[in-house]
Amino acid sequence: MFAVQSVDVGLDSAFLWQVLSNDGNVMLVPRQIRLGSLDSFCLEPTGDSPPEAVVVLCHGYGAPGSDMVGVVQDWASLLGEQASRYQFLCPLAPLSLAELGMPGGRAWWSLNMARMMEAVQAQRFEELHAETPPGLDAARTQLGELIQTALERMADKTGQKIDDIPLAIGGFSQGAMLTMDTALQGPCRAPNLLFQFSGTVICQPQWNVQMSRLSRTRVYQSHGTVDPILPFASAERLRDMLISAEVDLKFHQFYGPHTIDGDSIQTTATMLKELTR
Repeated sequence: MFAVQSVDVGLDSAFLWQVLSNDGNVMLVPRQIRLGSLDSFCLEPTGDSPPEAVVVLCHGYGAPGSDMVGVVQDWASLLGEQASRYQFLCPLAPLSLAELGMPGGRAWWSLNMARMMEAVQAQRFEELHAETPPGLDAARTQLGELIQTALERMADKTGQKIDDIPLAIGGFSQGAMLTMDTALQGPCRAPNLLFQFSGTVICQPQWNVQMSRLSRTRVYQSHGTVDPILPFASAERLRDMLISAEVDLKFHQFYGPHTIDGDSIQTTATMLKELTR
């Protein structure tokens, strides 16, 4: 129910997907790797020149994780030759939802779906906004370790300092919440770019205190105005929190449901281009 509508390439790490630039010399080959305690799809160019920037994109509740590869595919097509400068990581959430009737579905933390739907219908999100969901702390630690490990490996390959490596993180729905929380409270450094696709506010008291961590981060936030899962009003709350903290924010609303729209893909691809200039 929370999965973005995009290309599902499956969880077979043996498949190959090629993205070619106009010159035909950029090839991204997905493979499944483990960084810290998380498995992840890794898409990076083949060839002698290693990538110089890390991009981490987290899936939403109930998705298999491979759906985010479709978003990377769209980005790579828009980036063209510049796609060779990035290592894209699409981590797989640690919890399986097979026992809940979602084979292949995964989650970053468990959700009380009945309570959430009741809150949506009654338009009572105050308690949910303020809560720290059980399991969030562990997920934040795991994602932070993945990001830190990726940065350390790239530093070893390129000779860059970890703090100088361009870093973008983001996600869809539950993945957006996790990446915002990791940017604000995680064990790794704050990213240069933070993408929030159809996310919402959790841990509001803690987030408000930590907003200064985003002082050098550009944030892109998008949300559908008729989202039946995470109401648009909740997105406005997050927007207002970021604006109040004077975070460099680009906010995009669109008429649509719980998804990532085409304008968001194009705009974030442009922001990625600017990341490595």
